[in-house]
Amino acid sequence: MGLETMFDVKEDVLIVRLSGELDHHETENLRNEWKDMMYKNAVKHVVLNLESVSFMDSSGLGVILGRYKEVLQLGGEMVICSVSPAVNRLFEMSGIFKIVRLEENEQYALVTLGVAS
Repeated sequence: MGLETMFDVKEDVLIVRLSGELDHHETENLRNEWKDMMYKNAVKHVVLNLESVSFMDSSGLGVILGRYKEVLQLGGEMVICSVSPAVNRLFEMSGIFKIVRLEENEQYALVTLGVAS
């Protein structure tokens, strides 16, 4: 199925919307696109919307953690929202929610970062 990516910038927040399967075949492209978007735009925070991700493996988790570290260096915050049960299980097992906040949906995640949608 592959992975589709959509990026949007609202104020100082980069919104990353993914759909499809995030596995080792897709991670390099996602990593490069995501980094480009972070540095071409004056963003500080990231909202990661995973509503339409049907599968993710550990390499996908690695890309997310790598971008999380970059956001921290910018003094920002990453918020993950709209996680499917399958992806939620991977995140729970990895312990990612101990360092990255989970919100119910994209609108609420934006509000918590001070951006009215």
